[in-house]
Amino acid sequence: MRTILSKLIFLITGMVLFPLLLVAEHPGVWTLEDCVNHARENNLRIQQQRLGVDVARENLRQSQANRFPSLNAGASHNYNWGRTLDPVTNEFVTERVQTNNFNVSSGVTLFSGFQVRNSIERDRYNLESVRLDVQTMEDDISLAVASGYLQILFSKELVEVAANQLDITRQQLERTEKLVNAGTLARGSLLNIEAQKASEEVLLVNAENQLRLAYLDLMQLLDLREDIEFAIEVPEIEIQPTETVDYSPLQLYDTAVRIQPDIRSAEMQVRTAEKGYEIARGGRYPQLTLRGSLGTGYSEARLEIAEMIETDPEQIGQTASGEAVFAPSFDIETRIIPFWDQIDDNLNRSIGLNLQIPIFNNYQVRTQISQSKISLENARLQRQIVRDELYKTIEQAHQDAHAAMQRYVATEKNVEALEESFRYTEERFNVGMVNTLEYNDAKNRLAEAQSELLQAKYEYVFRVQILDFYIGNPLTLR
Repeated sequence: MRTILSKLIFLITGMVLFPLLLVAEHPGVWTLEDCVNHARENNLRIQQQRLGVDVARENLRQSQANRFPSLNAGASHNYNWGRTLDPVTNEFVTERVQTNNFNVSSGVTLFSGFQVRNSIERDRYNLESVRLDVQTMEDDISLAVASGYLQILFSKELVEVAANQLDITRQQLERTEKLVNAGTLARGSLLNIEAQKASEEVLLVNAENQLRLAYLDLMQLLDLREDIEFAIEVPEIEIQPTETVDYSPLQLYDTAVRIQPDIRSAEMQVRTAEKGYEIARGGRYPQLTLRGSLGTGYSEARLEIAEMIETDPEQIGQTASGEAVFAPSFDIETRIIPFWDQIDDNLNRSIGLNLQIPIFNNYQVRTQISQSKISLENARLQRQIVRDELYKTIEQAHQDAHAAMQRYVATEKNVEALEESFRYTEERFNVGMVNTLEYNDAKNRLAEAQSELLQAKYEYVFRVQILDFYIGNPLTLR
């Protein structure tokens, strides 16, 4: 009874907790940090790039293992027919012979122009470079996620602006309809307001479609399926009119050049190329290796006397007086020397030094040195190119941030002026002093200015995020 009860409790607990686990894994509301972290962990291109880290790590392990002696063992089992040389007894035999050979050998490089040590350093620098390349890709994906996130926020506010404008038009349509019915306004005014309402309904539909596309773009960037509940957090973003970028492009560059992974990766590539050049130069030096081996063998052709039986003497001649001369006679029986006895008897050992001095190898060493020197120069140029591109990017981002701030301030003033102008126009329209064309023109100019203000706002936020990113600050809207 207790067993059944415990199983029921376990089942009910699992049914309650399983949905909670799913919600924890796929939160309904995603912050910018949630989106960035999810992209870094699940993006397939990042995962593919991380496999390159595994390959580079294995290359480093192999280079480190090259410092140690090699150790190999071998064995053979053979049958020979006809006249052949027994490899164990070193004698010719004509019958079938079974042989076995066993060996163990080891070797270690004592000196090779420091190529082993330089190979380890080269692969260590290369591993660090590949790791930094992964970080660069993660940063690129993070910026793309931040851009998509801000695009959704912009589209949301654009929908709100379009919806508010439509609400104002609907309210104005009701007033105009009452005035037309009362005979205060001509029917043409009502038709113009209805046309304005239809246009703004189209604008609202377009804004909603843009919002859905922005969500779709971000979900695809995060590799999320459409059936997953996905909504982003809408933080409070306020921009102070006096807010400016505190650092100059050179100050930003001095910080970024020390921490940006693509710059550090380019530096690691230069060090990798330097070690490659030293490895190639090591080919000019002699190589000294130490080798040793231990071997033994077994052969069916190796025999020993098993038993000697004396038989009747055999006459081998006679003396001068005619007496017969006899010699003892024996029957000899042989047997194959036992396996383990042969293994002990045939044991052989060797040890030796091998010195190889390069004299002429069809210019292969010289060609390798020249190619590695070119690769080193190319890596140095690439490092400078990456640094120059970083400075240009920061300089452009700094200018874009200032321009966005100035645009935001100017647009904000324009919106305030147009809001006041629209209120005045609306009051005059309500008393019949302004026609519908003038009213719609004022309303459209206000809506356009509000849209430009939203664009300037999120463009500035994104530009500042880029500058903060270059100096190592995390991507956040909090």
